[in-house]
Amino acid sequence: MTGRSGRVRSETARVAILQATARIFGSRGYDHLTIEGVAAEAGVGKQTIYRWWHSKGELVADALLEGLLLPEPLLPPDTGDLRADLTTWLRDVFGLLQRPGGDDLVRSLAAAAAENADVGRRIRDSLGATSELAARLRTGVEAGQLPPGVAIEDFGDVLVGAVVLRALARTETDEAAAERLVSVVLGGAPQR
Repeated sequence: MTGRSGRVRSETARVAILQATARIFGSRGYDHLTIEGVAAEAGVGKQTIYRWWHSKGELVADALLEGLLLPEPLLPPDTGDLRADLTTWLRDVFGLLQRPGGDDLVRSLAAAAAENADVGRRIRDSLGATSELAARLRTGVEAGQLPPGVAIEDFGDVLVGAVVLRALARTETDEAAAERLVSVVLGGAPQR
């Protein structure tokens, strides 16, 4: 009997695996996350995990995409003022880094992405670097706040890359860091 009950059990196992991944990742970090540990925590066999995921990096990426790792989506606002919106968004991202374990989360996500390029792309997408941020930048172009033809994807990569580099280097982030970074990317002096 493989019908419906098999699919329900499979979905239940998938959810249990992703929740176990998030718990272990959150409490011990990427370095201490193992397929064996996830299997034990989820109450499944390792072969069940390997049937759907080839690595712990893929597990982490799926847990992130399911909303199990980041506390809330990091979306840029759209108030009509691109400089202010990007500054607010970066302050929110830096706020995540400053929470207990926040910088460890970003470093662990970077380690997971280093394992597999597809995982890196999926993590980038979930942080809004290619969707919400790109949409906000496009409205900036339409409003004349960015020049036509600006490389929007590259623009987003610069901002997200700065965040990741600060997390990897364990760089302290002061109150004005977001404003300074936005000024570097957009040009001009930080607003006072």
